[in-house]
Amino acid sequence: MRRQPNIVFILADDLGWADLGVYGATDFATPHLDRLAGQGVRFTQAYANSAVCSATRIALITGRYQYRLRAGLEEPIVLRDTGLGLPPEHPTLPSLLNAGGYDTALIGKWHLGLPPQYGPRLSGYDHFFGNHHGAIDYFTHKPGVGEHVRPDLWEGDVPVERVGYYTQILADEASAYLRKPERASKPFFLSLHFTAPHWPWEGPGDEAVSREIKDLFHYDGGNLRKYGEIVEALDGAVGQVLAALDASGQADNTIVIFTSDNGGERFSKTWPFTGQKTELLEGGLRVPTLLRWSARIQPQVQEQVTITFDWLPTLLAAAGLAADPAYPSDGENILPVLEGQAPQHPRTLFWRYKAQGQRAVRDGNWKYLKVNDNEFLFDVVVDQRERANLRQRHPEVFERLRSQWVAWDTTVLPITEDVRTHGITPDIQADHYVPHKLQRG
Repeated sequence: MRRQPNIVFILADDLGWADLGVYGATDFATPHLDRLAGQGVRFTQAYANSAVCSATRIALITGRYQYRLRAGLEEPIVLRDTGLGLPPEHPTLPSLLNAGGYDTALIGKWHLGLPPQYGPRLSGYDHFFGNHHGAIDYFTHKPGVGEHVRPDLWEGDVPVERVGYYTQILADEASAYLRKPERASKPFFLSLHFTAPHWPWEGPGDEAVSREIKDLFHYDGGNLRKYGEIVEALDGAVGQVLAALDASGQADNTIVIFTSDNGGERFSKTWPFTGQKTELLEGGLRVPTLLRWSARIQPQVQEQVTITFDWLPTLLAAAGLAADPAYPSDGENILPVLEGQAPQHPRTLFWRYKAQGQRAVRDGNWKYLKVNDNEFLFDVVVDQRERANLRQRHPEVFERLRSQWVAWDTTVLPITEDVRTHGITPDIQADHYVPHKLQRG
């Protein structure tokens, strides 16, 4: 009987569509991730469940639309003084794998609620090393600036200290986890959730810059070169972890997935798409996605439309397990498509975002988009830039998708006034947010 596959799920933070060489990056190099792409599956139509981080992470860990949970409405969760988080009683990908015989570990970013009410070890992870908040400084490991702010670095439930660049620290911890002798005796699920390339804009040699930052959002910092340093450090960290996996002798029967939690932010490259993080344009939702399972799946470029919550049913199926019937997944098991057993098929996917009243539906090649009072219909396969509004040319398709969104919206929790969201910044409205420039239908 074949042993259940190991799983290494690597999640980048705010990585843009074209920030890897295989997706079009030209200003910096990502050789390790490019090599991974050549060894496995490179997806061309992979989406994030949200245009911001914690909402997508709820969809990832539950396999469901994040809008089914109160914490999933937040865009993203503000951890201080809200009392919001992922309910420990909700089945999760790690808890279901754990019940099926897996050792489970989260190394890196959690961002789904603070202890003691919430936390990785309450939601299915045997081991945790990392940060609870959405972002921390790469060197001080603090979620804010000031002497009064404590580092947000934990091993299990105990605060710990480490010296060094956070991306490298996470690579070292993940490599050490893979090297432990017990990894050979039991299948494992390693979630490796980097904070890179999320702000603050600090490369591996910028410890002095870290001491000068006045605001962790770092609005006055960064540039394309610095962003490249952060992404290259991420690529090197992934290369180190993959080398440790190779050394363990278990690489062939390990599913390795690499993706991002949402589209890129201010310095990322999203070409040929328009838009970025916090926007329901393709650049805010499409994410680079790679998968390697050498023992079972052939290398390929895969055009099947996928989304974050597909990973729960897909990985459970690979492990011979199933979702909790009381919490059915909204996602699909895409293994048959990857193995060539099933043809590619159209998907109908839904998004919403409180800022600007954004709504979106992807149905086959069609996409309905609403921003404030502006409504659009795009063929996003032909018109990847989302420039040609086909609303008047195909009114029946436009009305069908708009009605689909309204009907779907009644099946999830409403967005109320107390729900927090990131806004759209003025520079995006003026220079980047294309629908504001398009003629109203």
